[in-house]
Amino acid sequence: KSNNLSEVNLDVEGSIVTVKAGDLFRQDGFKVIAFNEYFDTQVDDVVISHNSLNGLYIDNYLAGSVSDLDHRISNHHFEEDELLEVNHKRKVGKTQKYSLGTIFVNSDYLLTAFSKFDDKNRAFLTMPDYLAFLINFWDKVNRIYAQKSVSVPIFGSGITRIKEHKNISDEDLLKIMLWTFRISEMRFKFPAKLTIVIHKDKIDKINLLDIKSARNGL
Repeated sequence: KSNNLSEVNLDVEGSIVTVKAGDLFRQDGFKVIAFNEYFDTQVDDVVISHNSLNGLYIDNYLAGSVSDLDHRISNHHFEEDELLEVNHKRKVGKTQKYSLGTIFVNSDYLLTAFSKFDDKNRAFLTMPDYLAFLINFWDKVNRIYAQKSVSVPIFGSGITRIKEHKNISDEDLLKIMLWTFRISEMRFKFPAKLTIVIHKDKIDKINLLDIKSARNGL
């Protein structure tokens, strides 16, 4: 049995940050879904797993067709620094690469380019990639959020092999997310807030009491 908390509220430089167990799709405001660096939408258990948040979103929560989403992404006017090279060698999926942290707003979802993909369609990230993603992501959310609350998963939980870091836990990832949020310029004005939503099966692996008490030292 766990005597762990299932929700804590933190004050991070004046922004309310709630860390809790729950279902990301049922949160108010913007909900963030991590895509790969191509904004691939192919849910086939090769490119995107049906069980991932990315797959669940496309399968169950996408308003409109996948081809419509693909069309709107490819015609969207991204910033110059968000568009990287086109990978013509890629045989499956899309070829236009986006910089990590790039956001595409799709109604009340923020789709973000999170993971790099190798030529075998395996997601990977290095720790510098992960940090760069977060710093870029908070900066872009800051320009978009328009006083709405934003809910995010623990980025990298369960899907991404972080190179050179074999045993990085969800709690470590959560701490890195909170730390990069704190040093970013992103601030939520009350009542808007940030919620980090953790799957109920994973909440026991995270000591929220520790997160709350360590907050002052973070």
